[in-house]
Amino acid sequence: MKNKNPVYTETLYILLGELICVPIMIGLFALAGHFNRSVVLGGVVGAVLTVANFFFMAVTVSIATDRAQDQNVKGGQSLLQISMLLRYLILFTILFIAAKSKFCHPLALVLPLIFERPILTLSEFFRKAGERKS
Repeated sequence: MKNKNPVYTETLYILLGELICVPIMIGLFALAGHFNRSVVLGGVVGAVLTVANFFFMAVTVSIATDRAQDQNVKGGQSLLQISMLLRYLILFTILFIAAKSKFCHPLALVLPLIFERPILTLSEFFRKAGERKS
């Protein structure tokens, strides 16, 4: 990886967004009268999984891009495919175990994963003019 900064910057945006969205989600559960420990634990586990999944995806894309620049496009493509398969398999397994254990509220466990896309969209508004993606 030649340039790690975008990986860390984007992961930081996801982390900060999750730190804002998960407490809002927990507050909404409390307002709806469904607040308990499983909601908090589900939100925390979901947020950690979201940040970790995004970080490993970004690192893999960075490595695959470096391989493609070194004329190894097939190696980069296979790395992306294997990484996606492994990440989703691990993510699904952890989510399934956490939901079945009854320690985590299933909806509170999954919602932080959905927050990722709006967080990335909103992070575009906070970029400096020189940082904008082309």
